[in-house]
Amino acid sequence: MPRPLPRVRNRYWLHGLLFFLTLISTTLVGASLQSDFDRNLPFDASHYLYGFVSVWTHPGLIWQGLPFSLTLLTILLAHECGHYMACVYYHVDASLPYFLPAPTLMGTFGAFIHIRSAIYSKRVLFDIGVAGPLAGFVFLLPALAVGVAFSKVMPGIANQGDIQFGTPLVLWLLQKAIFPTVATADLYLHPVARAAWIGILATALNLLPIGQLDGGHILYAIAGDKHKWLSRIFIVALIPLGWFWWPWWLWAVILFVIFRRHPMIFDHSGIGTGRRQLALAALIVFLLCFTVAPVKP
Repeated sequence: MPRPLPRVRNRYWLHGLLFFLTLISTTLVGASLQSDFDRNLPFDASHYLYGFVSVWTHPGLIWQGLPFSLTLLTILLAHECGHYMACVYYHVDASLPYFLPAPTLMGTFGAFIHIRSAIYSKRVLFDIGVAGPLAGFVFLLPALAVGVAFSKVMPGIANQGDIQFGTPLVLWLLQKAIFPTVATADLYLHPVARAAWIGILATALNLLPIGQLDGGHILYAIAGDKHKWLSRIFIVALIPLGWFWWPWWLWAVILFVIFRRHPMIFDHSGIGTGRRQLALAALIVFLLCFTVAPVKP
């Protein structure tokens, strides 16, 4: 019998370095958000740059960005650890999470794990795919509730500044539960809630039932050979959404060119009733997190 291929050793220094750099980049963003929140200023790109300058001249201010960065990184880490622990359970060779620091308004491009061995079972594929979004949602929900509770009422604040953020259903429900008489546009979200909002957006994007996204893995485990055509239908469905938020067009192109195909799994067994119920739970999470226009200029 051929010997199994040896596992690739994790480069712990690289994972640690990327995490540290992402912690710095997201903490800088958090410091800027906290500065605006404390001064009752709406989100504005110029304020964002001002926050970076303030931290540079007064390094002690960086600590006020930690609530945002630690909340966001915890949500991202929970998502990727969900995938990773499922891989460990099924003896699928996978890397530790890679975090991606970035000079963006979020401070990161997210995180991912690299699955290095083939998956031969639809049930294993399903479990690995669904574990990430559900684990991330379990962590983002209390973070969002705490962040909303620390938010403050300022009439019309959500419609001010040069960027307005959309309100996914889960955020709207929590706002109504905590501030039942306050209009959505009158609530200034605390940076912790804003970090959870980014986690919501990441969860919704990952659960799109397309290609090799988490939602695509779930779809493939359920639909099998129909996955290819269903992915194309969902990619086409993103095109009209681009009129409300133009990045949907870019996302559709990327998914069509790179991620629409899924590796074949020659397994004709079903996934069972329990996993179909988890698929329904993932669909509910997707609907709670999805918004047609996440950001409006």
